[in-house]
Amino acid sequence: MEIIEIIGLIAATMTTAAFVPQLIKAIKLKSTKDISLVMYLVMFTGVVLWLIYGLHHNSAPIIFANSITAVFTFAMILLKLKYK
Repeated sequence: MEIIEIIGLIAATMTTAAFVPQLIKAIKLKSTKDISLVMYLVMFTGVVLWLIYGLHHNSAPIIFANSITAVFTFAMILLKLKYK
């Protein structure tokens, strides 16, 4: 594996992991009042488009990060709708 792929995987892991604390907080507090639904809808759409791009280019870091981030952002959307 080339060093640039390793850098990409590290970056993908870090940016994807950045969603985890917010998701945990929303689940723990059962509150999403300060979360923007529009932001997460736009983010989810962008992440899915990045995933399609990554699949087209067979880029492991892009596929990895955006697959997981899509799950996290979709979960946050569901929590936002549930805890309105």
